[in-house]
Amino acid sequence: MLLGNNLVHKTHYDILGVREDANYEEIRISYRSSILDSHPDKLQKAPEADFPNQDLENRFLAVQRAWEILSDSNSRVAYDSELRALRQEFIAADDIGLEDLMVQSTGDVLELFYQCRCGDYYTIDSSELEEMGYQLQRDGSKISLCASDALHSSVLLSCGSCSLRVRMLMNAESKIQT
Repeated sequence: MLLGNNLVHKTHYDILGVREDANYEEIRISYRSSILDSHPDKLQKAPEADFPNQDLENRFLAVQRAWEILSDSNSRVAYDSELRALRQEFIAADDIGLEDLMVQSTGDVLELFYQCRCGDYYTIDSSELEEMGYQLQRDGSKISLCASDALHSSVLLSCGSCSLRVRMLMNAESKIQT
């Protein structure tokens, strides 16, 4: 996943649920499973609905597009090159870890923030982390990061006011003292 301006962009690998170093067979198996789960012929339409569920249709098209790119070795090499270029485009002012962040609880969601040089903050919340495959777990006054087979090891966070970004390194051994 790429995170820019605090918006999560899924890569074709994320859509198919495979690692970026997955071989052809792993990609093919994941594609077949994903396409069957989202195929329009298998979708149940409610009798009162005159139009299909747009989210499921979009999912089907995204899975199909991911397969078209990743199943062809030439297009996959080009796609991987584009991903690397995109990731290099996001230059970070600083690398931070979970232990560098401050925590604020807003009900069920934990908001993590880090102060920028300009005085504003870089923020990310626990729901965004969960979407990326990470969960924050509380143990008394400690909060730790748990990875559930996450596919990446860092996230770029943008400042709310200026153009600076920091790279939050995802380390499962990190803990925050609250």
